[in-house]
Amino acid sequence: MNFAALDDALFRLADALGTDAFVLNSLIAVVLLGVTCGCNGSTVVGNRMAFFSDAMAHTAFAGVALAVLCIVVLAGIRSTRDADAYLWVILPVMVATGVVGAVLMTAARERTGLTNDTVIGVFFAASVGLATMVLPEVRKFVNIDPEQFLYGSIVQTRGEDIAYLFALCVVTVASVCWRYNAWAVAAINPSLAKSRGVSVRLDTYYFAVLLALVVNVSLQSVGVLLINALLVVPAAAAANVARNLRQVFAFTLFGTVGAGVVGLLISQNVTVPIGRGRGFEPGPSGTIVVVCVLGFFATMVVGSARSRRRPANTPAPRGVS
Repeated sequence: MNFAALDDALFRLADALGTDAFVLNSLIAVVLLGVTCGCNGSTVVGNRMAFFSDAMAHTAFAGVALAVLCIVVLAGIRSTRDADAYLWVILPVMVATGVVGAVLMTAARERTGLTNDTVIGVFFAASVGLATMVLPEVRKFVNIDPEQFLYGSIVQTRGEDIAYLFALCVVTVASVCWRYNAWAVAAINPSLAKSRGVSVRLDTYYFAVLLALVVNVSLQSVGVLLINALLVVPAAAAANVARNLRQVFAFTLFGTVGAGVVGLLISQNVTVPIGRGRGFEPGPSGTIVVVCVLGFFATMVVGSARSRRRPANTPAPRGVS
């Protein structure tokens, strides 16, 4: 795909709308990311996979390390300038590492009988250990900043990033339309799901691979912190106030997109004076995370007030904890 042509088209669109290309690109990226994470968030929380997505994000560090190692060893690279032609390798290797890690993690959890947090802890340690073992050495030849993958830089989103996020969004929406009911039933009652012909085991692997794709493809443009927050916090907030699973999904989707857009707008338009003519401009990724968390606490208050008004003998809505 001609990403230069896409960059040019986005620049012309921004000019026609009377805004900056960076502003438009970041807004498109945050909406695409919000839809993607919002479609998956309720399933992540419903299946208690919050730490699984975090482990997937850190598996990406191992993928980056392996990709750069391949560039240095196989291509004989000895300087960052020489490596520029090979940096495209990082994303596919990172995604492949994430997918392999997701499959191995799911298989280990299934075959060992260990608890989720134990298996996740093992793979988390393996990923971080591999990355810290390899990255310091390969960075002597290729200048790769690991903090880029930790914090991201959504305001520097390029046409290439938007193309990847759009493709990821399409795959996610198609997967959710196809399998969401099966995932929801399996999360509530695996035995019931099996009795209705749902392949719980296959769906577990499928969602794990989808989650690995979501995390690893999004990581380079938005960072670990934001992707984990958008996958978990809005869904947890939705569970505080929703009355059924349909509402959990809808509230999660709208909450994720809304928090992303509001946080981005705040970071772009709000400056807090800190004295002597200086101003504090909040970073976009951190601001979006804070908006998500504030939304969670707001729903806690609403949910608590609703529970106090509910008669003592009235059960909580089924499927919402």
